[in-house]
Amino acid sequence: MQISFPVLKDKILGCWNGKNIGGVLGAPYECCVRGTHDVTFYNQDFEGNPPPNDDLDLQLVFLHAAEQYGARVNAHILAEYWTQFIIPNWSEYGNGKRNLRAGLLPPLSGGVENPYKDSNGAWIRTELWACLAPGNPELAVRFAYEDCIVDHAHEGVYATAFCAAIESAAFAESDLNKLIDIALSYLPADCRVRDAVRIVREAHAAGKDWKQARFELFCAHPSSFGVTFDPIEKIPDDGTPLPQPGMDAPNSVGIIVLALLYGEGDFGKSICTATNCGEDTDCTAGTVGAIYGIIYGNAALPEKWVKPIDGVINTVCIDKTGKFPIPKNIYALTERVIGCIPKMLDRRFYTVEGEGVSVECAENLACPPEYVYYKGLAGHGKSKKLPIQQLLKLAPYGVRYDFGSMGVIIDYCEDPFVAVGESKKIKLILWDAGRFSLPGQWADVHIYTDDGIALASGNYLSAPLRSNYGEKTEFEIEFVPEWITAPTVNLVFDITVRGRSTNSIVKASFYPGKHKIV
Repeated sequence: MQISFPVLKDKILGCWNGKNIGGVLGAPYECCVRGTHDVTFYNQDFEGNPPPNDDLDLQLVFLHAAEQYGARVNAHILAEYWTQFIIPNWSEYGNGKRNLRAGLLPPLSGGVENPYKDSNGAWIRTELWACLAPGNPELAVRFAYEDCIVDHAHEGVYATAFCAAIESAAFAESDLNKLIDIALSYLPADCRVRDAVRIVREAHAAGKDWKQARFELFCAHPSSFGVTFDPIEKIPDDGTPLPQPGMDAPNSVGIIVLALLYGEGDFGKSICTATNCGEDTDCTAGTVGAIYGIIYGNAALPEKWVKPIDGVINTVCIDKTGKFPIPKNIYALTERVIGCIPKMLDRRFYTVEGEGVSVECAENLACPPEYVYYKGLAGHGKSKKLPIQQLLKLAPYGVRYDFGSMGVIIDYCEDPFVAVGESKKIKLILWDAGRFSLPGQWADVHIYTDDGIALASGNYLSAPLRSNYGEKTEFEIEFVPEWITAPTVNLVFDITVRGRSTNSIVKASFYPGKHKIV
């Protein structure tokens, strides 16, 4: 299926307009004490100058990264943008930035000592990646994964995969239930985001009203947004349990699906239902508005919702001393996103068409199986990308590097803390990433350590690096800190492949001291 340039532009414009409208509608009700609302329209007079919203702000920063690096954009690049250009220090944003400044690379930055790793700050940023990979949800999920692991892990990652997939697929598919099924295909079978979606769909199919569906969702997956700013005694006893602090993504994705199902194809009803469910209202209503805008296009958005905001974008989270261009409205944003699409897609997926591009959608929108071919077959011409299933499992402990002809993962296996005299194990995983490589290569690893580190198997490792489909070479490395005299304990891996010019150096860093948060 091909999306012509006029249709593509209308859908991208609809995405940003819907995002902006829903975010503005829901913003005044974010973090209100747990309960439902009765919102039917904006409660403020904007006069064409809406308030800023971090859900959109952050995506403007990462658009600049995409423009600069194209399809090479990854978590390491986005981490630099976080520390240089993004102001907020609250919740997952602050914890992620704290970890980055301490030297923890993604996905460690998103998962280590971050009680908000399962919250909402990443899936709210997925519209950019969906619009840069329209009709190609697998690619959109891959880009969104690089984004989310900087400050999230676990359910925060799964919610991000769900939203990126449903938004990208919405460029090619309009049936809501099919879109939900496509998005679910990218999730692990046992995650809470999947269960939240199941609860809402079953309630809707059984003919229950939206408040009952909400109640059942909140009983299974409560959010902490509705209890954030009120003393415990003021939190109403509505029959639903108190939440695990920061465990917000499953509830919010459930609300998004609820609002889309009970909105019955009506824009205003959909974003108002999301807002009326309470909790993280600007995020849920904004994402509902974006999905609606992609499915139906900007032309379908009612004028009464569009006119008060007039497409204006105001920002609050961006350090503007960075001097990179910030679009002032959704029209300028749409033009820049369209201009960036050729940098993100394989040449076979787009065609220059007049003043823009048309896009060829993926043949199958659902997540491909982990192994398309039999594992172990000759690897010539087959994709060497990690399957989505393996990619999502890397967070929060698998730090990934791409050296062109070779892929490398340092799998910390657990939080990166060490103590004198206690053994620690990590894994070093290598695979031949060259598409047309020859078999029979050999990988050599020289390990350099800080003083006081005893390696159980010595400083040298060596093994074949096979190019067969789906196969990787895995080393298990055990070490013991005999003494520690610095703030970090470091192992440097110098990896060479015999007979090739590939030389890769990666570092694993650990932090001394046993501790607990009380």
